[in-house]
Amino acid sequence: MVLVAVLQVAGARAGVGEFSAAIERRQRMEAKLKELLERLNAAAADNLKTVVLYGSAVTAEFVAQHSDLNILCLVERAGAPELEALHGVAEWWTRAGNPAPLVFTLEELHRSADVFAIEMLDMKLRHRILLGDDFLAALEVPLDFHRLQVERELRTGWLRLRQAILAAPQKRKDHLGIMLASVSAFCALFRHALLALGQPMPETKRQAVDALASLTGADPSAFHAVLELREGKRKESQMDIEVTLHTYLEFVEIITNEVDRRLEAQ
Repeated sequence: MVLVAVLQVAGARAGVGEFSAAIERRQRMEAKLKELLERLNAAAADNLKTVVLYGSAVTAEFVAQHSDLNILCLVERAGAPELEALHGVAEWWTRAGNPAPLVFTLEELHRSADVFAIEMLDMKLRHRILLGDDFLAALEVPLDFHRLQVERELRTGWLRLRQAILAAPQKRKDHLGIMLASVSAFCALFRHALLALGQPMPETKRQAVDALASLTGADPSAFHAVLELREGKRKESQMDIEVTLHTYLEFVEIITNEVDRRLEAQ
């Protein structure tokens, strides 16, 4: 049902040709997930309790070329022998271009919910159970440190963006790569920044960018351009990469400082 709903949304936003391509991409994704489950079951046996797909892969914003297939494995035991048993599966999964699965016991997950509030909230809001029970639906995510995590992650992301620009060759390809590699993470932080500010949490990347642009007066055009390129709705030749990079960096700087100022005033 989740897959059907996602495809219906994607189809509503695209033409017939794009819709057919979206179905093919989803079918390939489903085949990968099916093989992953088979390998995990074979490797972990009864130690494996739940497998969760989370993030953009369960939304209409999934872009096969750029979006990760994020997996969480809930296990009974997570010691060295159990991790060694999963090594072959993780190696196969990462070779296919995916992040290594997160491995938690249920107790570890509950104890981590406060310090990883951003990550756990995103999992709770955007997930699909591939195996086992939906423990995330009942997971309580304390927000005591959510605000601090938002401030830290925004400022860290801004500083890393600066470092990446300083270290990269002054070439269009490299500068574009910096923006494509960071845009999804920044948009996720923007969603949480709005929540920390007492605003509704947007569902999409573009809504998060626009909401903060409206709140701060920052120019969102660079983020729009990068998102459109990422989604195949804009060609690289239609972009002035250097101007886009300047506007992109400026947007992150304004948002980081303004969110910090507003949270300090609360």
